[in-house]
Amino acid sequence: MESSSVARIALVNATVYALVVVLLLFIAATADVLLMLFGGILLAILFHKIAHWIHAGTRINERLALAGAILLPLLALGLGAWAIAPDIGDQIGKLSERLPRAAERLREQLMQYELVARVWESTNQLRALAPDDSDTAQYVANFFSSTLGVFGNLLFALVVGLFLSLQPALYIKGLLLLVPSARQERARQVLCATGTMLGNWLLAKLASMALVGVLTTAGLMLLGIDLALILGLIAALLSFIPNFGPILSVIPAALIALVEGPERALYVLVLYAAVQAVETYGLTPFLQQKLADMPPALLLTMQVLFGVVAGIAGVVFATPLTVAAMVMIRMWYVEDILHKRPAGAGEGAH
Repeated sequence: MESSSVARIALVNATVYALVVVLLLFIAATADVLLMLFGGILLAILFHKIAHWIHAGTRINERLALAGAILLPLLALGLGAWAIAPDIGDQIGKLSERLPRAAERLREQLMQYELVARVWESTNQLRALAPDDSDTAQYVANFFSSTLGVFGNLLFALVVGLFLSLQPALYIKGLLLLVPSARQERARQVLCATGTMLGNWLLAKLASMALVGVLTTAGLMLLGIDLALILGLIAALLSFIPNFGPILSVIPAALIALVEGPERALYVLVLYAAVQAVETYGLTPFLQQKLADMPPALLLTMQVLFGVVAGIAGVVFATPLTVAAMVMIRMWYVEDILHKRPAGAGEGAH
């Protein structure tokens, strides 16, 4: 009996370990889909946050408020795209033409330094040794396939968000069925607290993105930099990604300004640094007073980890995933297992 019991325990342990490995491999293989699913959840949370505001302010039916929360942002985006589409389209075309020239101008200036010239020559020699499999047709095919993939992912996230928004109770009930009956109420509290915290974070992030876009566009216009509208839009969108986003957004603006002279590029760098300072030290702390404080080192680490697993999509969603994880760890581990209640733990739980 003892030997059979030991064998049974070993079999159970081996099965559990195998299932964990299979689960991790499955998550790694389907990371893009899971992240787009998470994006749909974020959209559903945002729609319900806006619907709650509409219902609280107007006292109209909750379903009508939800319909307004879904249709109004889409209508606003559509009207905004229609109004600025000609300018944006024209500026995108000009940006694609000017960026290569600006990059070439930067290379010419850097090649004046002997060290840079040597490094560049060494790089060219290594590139010559590598097999040249670059084909124009293949490059164009890859470009369009990746572009279609991005739009497909966005459409998938939007559809998921709409379905989750229309019947959230159905999906929450199905998820709670996977939890033991004695823990279902606590699981519901954790889900509600996580949704509230993500909703607050989303609204704060959208407000800061709008501020970055407006300030950047206005500043570039005052500096007389061409393509200010598209550069401001790029800065607003990339500010969704902490740490890396602001760095990426300044590159095209600095290159465009460099064509007109090094001093113009310096002015652009100062402008972007000032906008980032206003967003980081002015607006963000004001908007995120009720949010969990995320240590910068933790956030950067999570961005790198998710980036390794899922590429750019992992970097994009690293921050909201970290927000959700912090709420769950605080409630399930710190409060339920360690029986500690951090200061301000009740915030965002309603």
